[in-house]
Formats: sequence, structure tokens, C-alpha cells
Amino acid sequence: MSAQNSPRTTLPSKSTSPDAGSPREPRRRLALLRATDVYAVLGAAAASLSITALLFTRLLPFSGGLGFTLVAYGLFLGLYALLVSFDEDGPAVRDRVAAVLAQSLGLLMLAALAFVVVYTLWEGRKALPHLNFYTQDMASAGPLDPLAAGGILHAITGTLEQIGIALVVTVPTGLLCAVFLNEVPGRFARFVRTIVEAMTALPSIVAGLFIYATAILTLGLDRSGLAAALALSVMMLPIIIRAADVVIRLVPGPLREAAYALGTSRWRTVWHVVLPTARSGLTTSVILGTARGIGETSPVLLTAGFTAVTNTDPLSGPQISLPLATFEFIKSPEPTMIARGFGTAAVLMALVLLLFVAARVIGGRGPGRLTRRQEHRRVLASRRDAARFAVRAEEQLDSGSRASAPTRSAS
Repeated sequence: MSAQNSPRTTLPSKSTSPDAGSPREPRRRLALLRATDVYAVLGAAAASLSITALLFTRLLPFSGGLGFTLVAYGLFLGLYALLVSFDEDGPAVRDRVAAVLAQSLGLLMLAALAFVVVYTLWEGRKALPHLNFYTQDMASAGPLDPLAAGGILHAITGTLEQIGIALVVTVPTGLLCAVFLNEVPGRFARFVRTIVEAMTALPSIVAGLFIYATAILTLGLDRSGLAAALALSVMMLPIIIRAADVVIRLVPGPLREAAYALGTSRWRTVWHVVLPTARSGLTTSVILGTARGIGETSPVLLTAGFTAVTNTDPLSGPQISLPLATFEFIKSPEPTMIARGFGTAAVLMALVLLLFVAARVIGGRGPGRLTRRQEHRRVLASRRDAARFAVRAEEQLDSGSRASAPTRSAS
């Protein structure tokens, strides 16, 4: 009887421990950087550089910075694993080596990006301080003219107009296609999604050749800003569709179900629930597509033509963009033109960087999350609605009391 009433499982009490009197082992903090980690990295780096220098100068018949770097990096990983093995066991050694490998590759990518940015700014430092570089075109300046004459106004104008036309084409088309892929599932939707994913990796020269063959050779359209904008649209469209598709899929299902429960149709749910919820993500997808199209050179090279004057009409005449202007400036053997080319590349790089920063800031919020300004507006709207409802309730009470007064007098 007692065996049946006894609990099946028992929990050990805190007082019962095998070694109650032994000192407790200090807890290991994984987030802190230990001194042994720093010593292991520094020792492995110094030893690998020394051994590689000895091999390249005394023993091996090799030379060059690339070979030196590869040999030194391989020796660094081996020596680091050896030093770590003195204090850790096998799995910990593998984890530490994998962590160092991943961090070193991340630093390598960051160093490559920093090198590109710094080198571009350094080479374009002579052209960037001049105000005429942003307010003039190359109509009255030649390759031998100093940097005080001429600029990239024609390229800035062409870039803005071409991207504007491309956005007019790609934004409604891309968003409608993304909504179709999510709201109308089926075989055709899966086929379209496969085509979009394949077009994401489409070479830019293919997009330029497509517009060149169809719009220029077949339809007789001149090389102009419109043709360049169509080529950029081919490059931007799959990026916008893919990003918008992912964002719309992140919208919580209960929001759609709640809208359906209220009796709304599918497309009213999309317009009033899905799209407002995914607003920030959709804006991010458009910005990412714009950043992709604004830096393309090959499609513009085949479709826009080249001009040294500012052309504000994208329908007639050649119209240059910032990437194409950079390409044309760099080809020149004159130092002033090369400086203009690097300055143009720096302006283009700053423009793309601003777009990516804007995408990061806007896309940092999840679907349905509001900014502080939007929350403040919603609070003010709720207060106005509450005041309006209170006034309406008072009016209904007054009308009800007035209607009941004649009834009481008649009785």
C-alpha cells in the first residue's frame, strides 16, 4: 500500500551532493577573452611569419606576396592548433581553430572592402574638393584641361533619370508579382518563382544584350536613357520580386485569418492588412533593387551611348550615367581624367552606401512594427476616436431623453 502511494520520481535536494565539503569549481565565462587566447594568437602569428620568411628567403624557390600570405596563413592555423592543444582537448581545439578561421576570413573581407573604399577616395581626392566637379559637365572641358574645369553633372542627371524610369517600371510590377506568388499558390506560381530565382543570377551583360536586340535593333529605338532604364529594369526586377516575396511570407498568418473572419475578401485583406504590415520590408526590397541597378555598367554601356553634355531628355539622344562615366574616364591615359574617374567612382560609392544604410535602417523593424512617429500618430488617432465616440454617446443620451419626455407628459 505504501509502495503504491509513494511518488514515482524523486528530485534530489540541494543539500545532498557527493562532495559537499569540496570547493566549487569556478564557472567558466565563454564571452570573455582570456589572456591565453591572446597569447596563442600572437605566438602563432609571430612564429608563422618568422618561419615563412625563413622558408622564402633561404629554402624555397618561391617569391611574391600572395605565396607568402598563403604559406604564412597555413602555418598560423597549424601552430595555433598546436598551442591550443596544450590547454584544451580535441573538440575544444577544433572549435577554437574553426572560430579563428571564421574570424580571420571576416577580417579579410572587411580589409578588402576598406582597401577598395580608401583607395578610391585617395585616388579621387584631387577631383572631389572642386565644386565644379558636381555642377558642370564635360561639354567645355577636355582630357588636358585641369580639374578646375568640367564635372559629372551630366552623369548625375542621367543616373537619376534612368533609375527613376526603372523604378516606375519595376516597383508596381515587382510588388504585384510578389503578391501573386504568395496569395495565388499553384504550379504556375512555383514556375514563376523558379524563373525569378534564376534571373537573380542573370549576368548584367545579358540584360543589356536583350534590350539592345529587342528595343534598339528590332524596334528601332535609339540609344538613349529610356533604353538604359529598360535594361536596368531587367536587372532590378528579380531582386525586388525575390525580396518582396520573402517579406510578404513573413506576415503572420493570424492577421490574414482575422481579416477573413471579419468577412473581407482576399484582395481587400492584401491591400489593408498584408501590404501595410510588410511596408518596411517592401521599402527595403525596393531600395536594394535600386542599389543593384544604380551601379550597373554593362547594360548602360550597350544601350545608353556616350555624351559629354547634359541630356535631360531620356527619350532622344545618348545619356551617360555614373558607372559609364567612370569607365570612360578611367580609360584615358591623362592623370586628370583618371582623377575624375576615381572621383566619379567615389560619388557612386557614396550613393550606393546611402541606399544600403537606408535599407538597413528601414528594414531593421519586423513586419507590423511601427516607428515612434507612427506610434505617436496612432495614439493621437485613438484619442480623437475616443473623443468622437464620447460626443456621439452624449448626443444619443440627449436624444433619448428628449424622446422620452413627451411620453411621460402624455401619460
